Amino acid sequence: MTYLDHAATTPMLPEAVAAVTAEMSALGNASSLHTVGRRARRVVEESREIIAEAFDARPSEVVFTSGGTEADNLAVKGGFWARRAADPARTRVLAGSVEHHAVMDAVQWLGDHEGARIEWIPSDGLGRITPAALREAIGPDASDIALITVMWANNEVGTVQPVAELAAIAREHGVPFHTDAVQAAGQLPVRFGASGAQALTISGHKLGGPLGAGALLLAKPKPPLSLDPVPLLHGGGQERDVRSGTLDTPSIAGFAAAVQATAGHREEEARRLAALRDALIDAVRAAVPDAILNGDPGERLPGNAHFSFPGCEGDSLLMLLDARGIACSTGSACSAGVSQPSHVLLAMGADPERARGSLRFTLGHTSTEADVKALADAIGPVVERARRAGLT
Repeated sequence: MTYLDHAATTPMLPEAVAAVTAEMSALGNASSLHTVGRRARRVVEESREIIAEAFDARPSEVVFTSGGTEADNLAVKGGFWARRAADPARTRVLAGSVEHHAVMDAVQWLGDHEGARIEWIPSDGLGRITPAALREAIGPDASDIALITVMWANNEVGTVQPVAELAAIAREHGVPFHTDAVQAAGQLPVRFGASGAQALTISGHKLGGPLGAGALLLAKPKPPLSLDPVPLLHGGGQERDVRSGTLDTPSIAGFAAAVQATAGHREEEARRLAALRDALIDAVRAAVPDAILNGDPGERLPGNAHFSFPGCEGDSLLMLLDARGIACSTGSACSAGVSQPSHVLLAMGADPERARGSLRFTLGHTSTEADVKALADAIGPVVERARRAGLT
């Protein structure tokens, strides 16, 4: 199998496998006060310190969750409820129009069920949320805005957002800023403290850790930029009373091991992936000259290449490539199987036909030149066959 879908999930790193395996054979609830429980707590707290150091955060700012989706929902829903409780006038939520569904659907739910007034910040043709677009969305009066959320890097087209600039604008207006950094955390120098954001989402399985582990980096409340979310889950009060539930010590240990391993050679790996990505882009363009590269050609994730293929259906291309042993995606893995054009491409100005005829190729730590060659050999004949099928 040629695996070109690392944005969906990337294979676990050996360090993470070893950490998870070691903890699964150990005993202890990290909330227990006896010796066994304290041992598990030590593993959790050491993991918290590793993750905090890697992402320029304080250990007390790391709130463990079951993954990126829960962290996004905690920041968006919990943040909205907290801000509205403090000031009932704050009912407006600004969100990027190209967000992952974990943010987009959480925001929409607030509009449908909690009376939030939603404004989608428009994207440009490269998938960017520009500072000018954010300023226009904020308007002359920010006193009714509960929070602003814009992702660090897009999960479909790979465009990297100017997060620090956007967070600075939010700060000017006294509005908390959340960013979903799930796709960025494994490949870019994501620094929570330097970003200016009040909340940031990361997920373990996107950077070589286990499924089911993630975190919300949550800055200590500092009015007027406080974002102290109302909990989604109630129970034992673990994780600063923000997220209750017995801590999954094995997954947290594996998450931290992956973060530590990734941080140790991130720049070198980013350069390697960018070179492979550029070779992949050149190969696709050589085989299919009218293929359209989507996203920002410069400011994009090192491992992302996203194309539209005129005259083709993305689902057909995916299945034809899969039959040749090549795994890729038509977009977000979370919306796979849903036959509708990508909301990301539509927000970028693409027509529905182009949006449906797109594929995402994403690279990761196991990717090699052989993977690029396999796609280079297959993509031309596959596109030709898909176009012939579309004419019948």
